[in-house]
Amino acid sequence: MNYDAPQLGQAIRWHWSVENSLHWSMDVTFNEDACRVRTGHAPQNLALLRRIALNALNLEQSFQRSNRQKSNRAAMDNHYMLTILAACLSQYNRASKSACQ
Repeated sequence: MNYDAPQLGQAIRWHWSVENSLHWSMDVTFNEDACRVRTGHAPQNLALLRRIALNALNLEQSFQRSNRQKSNRAAMDNHYMLTILAACLSQYNRASKSACQ
């Protein structure tokens, strides 16, 4: 297969855009690269839980800090954890209402 420079450049930029947007965010927020879980279904299960948590942190807008700071605060403050969960529920309710109309 012969690829020209613009096609290769586009493929490289696409790869790094994914790396920078999701993987970098997961590693900074949850230190994912340091995780040594390698057997069975555990890696996939933890990755799914981390993505759910990242989405929940992104939905919560009252505490304007990084996702890592939000995660640390939620670990120490049960009220803030409930705020994050409430943001998820309100987003879910808005989505379900618009789907029903």
